[in-house]
Amino acid sequence: MKQTKTTFLALAFSLAGITTAHAHSSFEQDTAASESNFKAILQIPHGCGGKATTEVQVKLPEGFVFAKPQPKAGWELEIIKGDYQKSYDNHGKAVTSGPLEIRWKNGNLSDDYYDTFVITGKVSGFGKETQLAFPVTQLCGASDKVVWDEIAAEGQNPHSLEHPAPTITVTPAVSAGHDHHDMAAMAGMSVASDAPVKAGSLEISGGSIKAMLPGAKVGGGGFTIKNEGGEDDTLLTVESPAAGRVELHEMTMRNDVMKMRKLESGIAIPAGGTVELKSGGLHLMFMNVAKPFKEGDGIPVTLTFEKAGKVDVVLPVGNAAGTHKHN
Repeated sequence: MKQTKTTFLALAFSLAGITTAHAHSSFEQDTAASESNFKAILQIPHGCGGKATTEVQVKLPEGFVFAKPQPKAGWELEIIKGDYQKSYDNHGKAVTSGPLEIRWKNGNLSDDYYDTFVITGKVSGFGKETQLAFPVTQLCGASDKVVWDEIAAEGQNPHSLEHPAPTITVTPAVSAGHDHHDMAAMAGMSVASDAPVKAGSLEISGGSIKAMLPGAKVGGGGFTIKNEGGEDDTLLTVESPAAGRVELHEMTMRNDVMKMRKLESGIAIPAGGTVELKSGGLHLMFMNVAKPFKEGDGIPVTLTFEKAGKVDVVLPVGNAAGTHKHN
């Protein structure tokens, strides 16, 4: 019996060793929507044959643009720039070049540990679902390295590859006309975008939602609406697949008492005017939230205006104060 137990433990440790040996570099989040910002968190699980990783190189694919790496203590950063294959819009400005490769150098990540390397950027230019590969090279000293650059052919199981490149799945951008199921599939994804959204003469920008505590059912947030037209409009309703319902609220101070009321008739957007929805005034309330919003998420909402009609927007989730970092 003792021999059987020893044999079983030896087999278990052997299988564990095989699993560890084949662990590969990958992204913590592996989906993103086109025309959205994406935080690529690369996981490096081991070194080169037991040796410590001293450099991590990441090649950026076409369509992942305006990249910014996160510095790491004890590592040097090198950003290799060049021309994109096409032009990309950056808040109304055409951009044709930028970072093509990021390198963290002269560090020391022991084979006993794993770490993450972070790059933020915008995913842009995809009209259909697409796999984006980010070839990665790990250097371990002057002579050893591991290259993760294999890409599965159509119909091939990526798990059959020995050194698969980390990938993300890009889905088409959210725009007016997507149905509820399309939007629901995107709820909770990291798709925060700072780009303004147009709806007729209205421009929606500056969206932000507060991160929620675990178990919370009610969330709050807002955005800015600018009316560049000659007619007044009204925001009638807001809907989101991420909440049971979304209500328009106003918070006011009366006799040193803070009061909040639901706006049944909507929010007026005067011609030539700007209305800001934020904490402490006009704002959104997300009721019966199934999964608490966490920082970095993107929450899809559908806004219905009296004259401009319906428009889909993805609101970024910031910290508990509702603020988020801009690229």
